[in-house]
Amino acid sequence: MIEIINELANVALATTGGGAVNGTANGTATGGAAPVFNGTLTNPNAAAALAVGLAALGAGYAERGIGSAAVGAMAEDDDLFVNGLILTVLPETIVILALVVVFIV
Repeated sequence: MIEIINELANVALATTGGGAVNGTANGTATGGAAPVFNGTLTNPNAAAALAVGLAALGAGYAERGIGSAAVGAMAEDDDLFVNGLILTVLPETIVILALVVVFIV
C-alpha cells in the first residue's frame, strides 16, 4: 500500500512541477527526470488531491460492504429501507469533508 501511495505522490508531484517555483527546485533547474517523493508534499494542491482521492477510495471500500448488507436486509424486511439508505450514505460524508480541504487550500 505504501508503494501505491508513493507512486501516486510521484505522479502528483511530476504533473504539478514538484513544488518548484518558476522551473527551479532549490536553485537548480529541473531536468527531464520526474521528482522523487521524499516523504513530504510541498505542493498544497497535490496534497489536497491525494487527500480527496484516498478518502474516496476509503468511502468506496466501506460502501461495498454496507451496500450488500443493506440490500440483503431489505430483501428480508422492507421496513429496513430507510436504515439501509442512511447507512449507505454515511461513508460519503468522509469525501465531503475531504472536499472541504480542497476549498481551504
